[in-house]
Amino acid sequence: MIPELITNLPRILVSWVQPNLETFWKTRQPMVWLLALVLGAAIAVAAIIFRELIGLFQIPWLGTRSERVYSAALQTPWYLIMAGPVAGGLLVGLLLTFLKNKRTGAVADVIEARALTGRKLGLRDGLLSALVTALSLGSGASAGREGPVVHLGAVLATAVAWRANLPEWCRRTLLGAGVASAISASFNAPIAGVLFAHEVILGHYAMRSFVPIVIASTAGAVASRLWFGDAAAFLIPNHQITSFWEFPAFALLGVTAAMVAILFQFALYMADFMARGSRIPYYLLPAVGGALVGAIALVFPQILGVGYEVTDMALWRKLPLMTMLALIVVKTVATAITLGARFGGGIFSPALYLGAMTGGSFGLIAAAAFPDMASSEGLYAILGMGAVAGAVLGAPISTTVIVFELTGGYTLSIALLLTVAVAHGITQAIHGHSWFHWQLEMRGLFIQEGPHRALGQITRVMDFMEPLAGDAEPERYDPESGQPALRPTDTLESALRAFDKGGHTRLPVVDPKDERRIIAWASHVRALRSFNRALVQLSEEEHR
Repeated sequence: MIPELITNLPRILVSWVQPNLETFWKTRQPMVWLLALVLGAAIAVAAIIFRELIGLFQIPWLGTRSERVYSAALQTPWYLIMAGPVAGGLLVGLLLTFLKNKRTGAVADVIEARALTGRKLGLRDGLLSALVTALSLGSGASAGREGPVVHLGAVLATAVAWRANLPEWCRRTLLGAGVASAISASFNAPIAGVLFAHEVILGHYAMRSFVPIVIASTAGAVASRLWFGDAAAFLIPNHQITSFWEFPAFALLGVTAAMVAILFQFALYMADFMARGSRIPYYLLPAVGGALVGAIALVFPQILGVGYEVTDMALWRKLPLMTMLALIVVKTVATAITLGARFGGGIFSPALYLGAMTGGSFGLIAAAAFPDMASSEGLYAILGMGAVAGAVLGAPISTTVIVFELTGGYTLSIALLLTVAVAHGITQAIHGHSWFHWQLEMRGLFIQEGPHRALGQITRVMDFMEPLAGDAEPERYDPESGQPALRPTDTLESALRAFDKGGHTRLPVVDPKDERRIIAWASHVRALRSFNRALVQLSEEEHR
């Protein structure tokens, strides 16, 4: 029996391996891996160019390309501090109006593109959005650069994926790969890039998507480190936990960070609603916002730009308590004005900034109350960074890893995980969703409620209707018959309601240009079958 087994071993191995290899080639995974590598490197180059553009736009009013905006602002005359955001805002308003692009792209647009698989991120709009955002941040807008870089990476990835005529799961995977490379190149955080792409963009950790996303993130990190060096974004002193009795304080910091995150998001909402209802001409809105930001910067120049230098000062314990408490308020207001006024920018850097100020303030107060037990405020600043950012973004896992990689503070893992988890949990309990999900809900897309809700909104009657035969006699629809009619562009959700409300098994589909002419019929069974098929495909994609 053993000799026979040895003789048949090659055939047995081939029977095991061959189906897997056939599936591997059939699903075009080698092509996806290769494209992920090329995209990862290309998107890293785009991220580098984006960062350098921000520096170039700083030169006319700050006289430097350095990211140390606060130090440069201290040496800049007051009228230039005002002129930078105002002039930048005027240019942003004119560009958005002239280009007929009402806003710049952000992470929410990437999530929407992933959910609405038929939607393509326009290459032209994406590149122009990146240019406007670089101008915004270079002129002192109080926002972050990471969200725009994520959008830029997704734009480049989707442009390649669509031109390669790949299946839907490949396009979504390459979208995640583009995001991973953008995060990796922008933060110098390759592990966080992989996790962010899975946690926030794709919403799953399928093994088939994991490899190309890792390849892209690695390529992005290598290219970024060749240009900027391999040092962490924040070089911090060594911190350690003084006592395990501090863990209740870490949990309390999580509660405090959640409150800051919630108030920050409400400030963003209020500014957005006020901007929508404003009578200020659209092309002047960013200039007015720039004037307000410039006025705040005359007293608090720390709020200008991305804010990494001031965040670093909190980590190094260089800011007094009252200054950090004041900066929590003014940075929140300045970022809300910036984004409400339609400057380009993201919320990740401001969230890190607010977290560092919150944690640093908390640490100073804790040290005053319990001098023998409390660790340094620098440690609390690191924990606050992760807690506020994780709560705002709704991404506790990837945010935790980003803070690890940004600061090199892996020894603080237990405390950071606890603080981030508490902040995220309380924010979800009170607020119910992240900033990205709120933006999507404003567009009528409820990602948080599960894939079935999104499918009901993106599947159209034209996807499952049965058109009339070309030689069939034309049929007419009588609106007074009491039977409802569907249109080809109606959503599956509305069609199912129509079927259920009247107990219909079959409904006419009318021509949008002539609502009395029937062009197809839609059956309840085909609608449900189409819905179930789409759910099965999504489930397969998430588990392969």
